[in-house]
Amino acid sequence: MAENHDFIRACYGKPVSRTPVWLMRQAGRYLPQYRTIRERVAFLDLCKTPELAAEVTLQPVDALGVDAAILFSDILIPVEAMGQHLHYQPAPVLNPPVRTASDVESLRLLQPEQDVPFVLETIRLLRRELEGRVPLIGFGGAPFTLACYMVEGCGSRHFLALKSLMFRMPEIYARLMDKITDASIVYLRAQVSAGAQALQIFDSWGGILAPTDYRRYVLPYSRRLLSALEDLEVPLIHFVKGAGTMLDLVASAGGHVVGLDWGIGLGQAREILGDGVAVQGNLDPAVLLGTQAVIESEVRRILDENGGRPGHVFNLGHGIVPEVPPANAAFLVDCVHRLSQR
Repeated sequence: MAENHDFIRACYGKPVSRTPVWLMRQAGRYLPQYRTIRERVAFLDLCKTPELAAEVTLQPVDALGVDAAILFSDILIPVEAMGQHLHYQPAPVLNPPVRTASDVESLRLLQPEQDVPFVLETIRLLRRELEGRVPLIGFGGAPFTLACYMVEGCGSRHFLALKSLMFRMPEIYARLMDKITDASIVYLRAQVSAGAQALQIFDSWGGILAPTDYRRYVLPYSRRLLSALEDLEVPLIHFVKGAGTMLDLVASAGGHVVGLDWGIGLGQAREILGDGVAVQGNLDPAVLLGTQAVIESEVRRILDENGGRPGHVFNLGHGIVPEVPPANAAFLVDCVHRLSQR
């Protein structure tokens, strides 16, 4: 049963036999078997083909021995279903950008079974394949991060179009965030109904704001999203990249686990958060480009910072990079298991 798996137990702050570990972006370009599939299938087509999406989800489970699988998909899939055209070149591009009241009103309410059936079918396939092995994590983008892409129309260094909307036209910004939050709620609830056993909310750009602005413009929507998922009885992981200066605010949004990047020590983060919140993280992904001795030393350091406290899921502080040798990723997983064995 999933609730007896170390990953689920750690998310709820319960004792575990060893520290569980999985890696953000663990299904991806660093794995040669993934690159083989991508040679013949475009990224969005891969996300929308349940058999292939399930196959690449399973690849790191088989290759690395991680303690959880995470659905292979993309955070912008529900945004496309809301009405923006999405393509990759290779970074995501959304057309037209959402910048006016009429743009916001034209966005559709998401209906998961009709709009994203391929996501739900991928989850159903994976639950059958993973039965008795490891839990399956579903995921989605946090409302603010989705808004960043929707307003800019692409990635950005400074997200000035989004910030301009936020500061100059707060009513339109609030309406957009309400619509995104509504869509995220139904999307993530549908993932759990299809079989996801945990959920991670990715707020990749939440850390670009000052804490006072995060409190005003982001926190209410993240809090509403997480609150609307509480009754699902699955662990909720909230990861805000760059949030080391405002972990108290992030934790106040709700959820069971706060994801940490490498900008703050795990021990310091645990002191800020207290014992009632589990943590996930927080190795710098670039460490996996180093020697095995360096990897083992850094794993030991993070485990030591945790000090054996319950409620720790080992992970990277952000996604694994394509240049990482798969053998180093497998060695990391082995180190975490070996050094944390109770």
